[in-house]
Amino acid sequence: MSTRSWFSRALLPWYRENRRPLPWRNTRDPYRIWLSEVILQQTRVDQGLAYYTRFVERYPTVRHLAQAPDGEVMKLWQGLGYYSRARNLLAAARAVNALPGARFPDSVEGLRALKGVGDYTAAAIASIAFDRPAAVVDGNVYRVLARVFGIGTPIDSTVGRKEFAALAGELVDPAHPGDHNQAVMELGATVCTPRNPACDRCPLARRCIARKEERVDLLPVKAGRTKVRERHFHYLVLGNGRSLVLHQRTDRDIWRDLYQPPLVETPGPVTKRTVAALASELLGRKVVLGEPNGPVKHVLSHQVIHASFWPVRGPLPRKLPTGWRVVDRAGLEEHAVPRLIERYLAEHFSLK
Repeated sequence: MSTRSWFSRALLPWYRENRRPLPWRNTRDPYRIWLSEVILQQTRVDQGLAYYTRFVERYPTVRHLAQAPDGEVMKLWQGLGYYSRARNLLAAARAVNALPGARFPDSVEGLRALKGVGDYTAAAIASIAFDRPAAVVDGNVYRVLARVFGIGTPIDSTVGRKEFAALAGELVDPAHPGDHNQAVMELGATVCTPRNPACDRCPLARRCIARKEERVDLLPVKAGRTKVRERHFHYLVLGNGRSLVLHQRTDRDIWRDLYQPPLVETPGPVTKRTVAALASELLGRKVVLGEPNGPVKHVLSHQVIHASFWPVRGPLPRKLPTGWRVVDRAGLEEHAVPRLIERYLAEHFSLK
């Protein structure tokens, strides 16, 4: 047994007594475990729980999800962001459905071959559903290990990722790998938090090097930050208050496959006159704009969107560009849109 078996011996009893009663913890079904892991990537548990419940109700098995129309799944996903996760979810479900008995692979390697399943998700499913001794490493795990073992290697460096992965693998309890992984993540989520950790409630506090050396607030270390990109979106509101022109984003950018009003993007803030000129070029006729709604600031992980919604006066063009469609008020509910557009529609088209 590992000389660091004290880690799991201290952690597992705490977890079994203090873990949150989350539905995916009451199953060994790899489909539901996988679904929860995909939904909870970049999503808080309190928000993800409602989505998980809706997905399980609509698609109780991987076969049901695999047979679902793309647009239906994207609409159900609306509001979670990172829409590539939803596209990968469908692709992986269809791949599993094509396997004998629609059974999930039971190894890390087999799971890793599914679309959108990385090392973390593969280890989580393998350990929780199939008792494979695979260690998960996510933000919570980085934070717990960095503090407990006093590791100052940057977690966003190649050396750091290898060091933490090796340590996590050494610590995992081969007898209870699923509970062990969930325990470390639960500790990071509820006790060893980024700010104001509850060290007095931590089952590892007596062995925590960061606490002993008063470095809790300094760990984990990150080498650098990703540069944030500022973007300026100008949406053209074409409609009569009872309908709206939408088109689907198809390029390899944010919100691919989602719907939005026609858009012109500029490198920085511009005047109404400039937007009108760009809109005229896009529509192939002289455009007169009303006063905009916005700019509205919409923050993504590495981008900040400054969005303005410009009402276009006058009738619709006789022929809309390819891919554009006039959608009535009822039809708007059926189109998956980014959260930014969803909020605009809720305010101006009474859609909640």
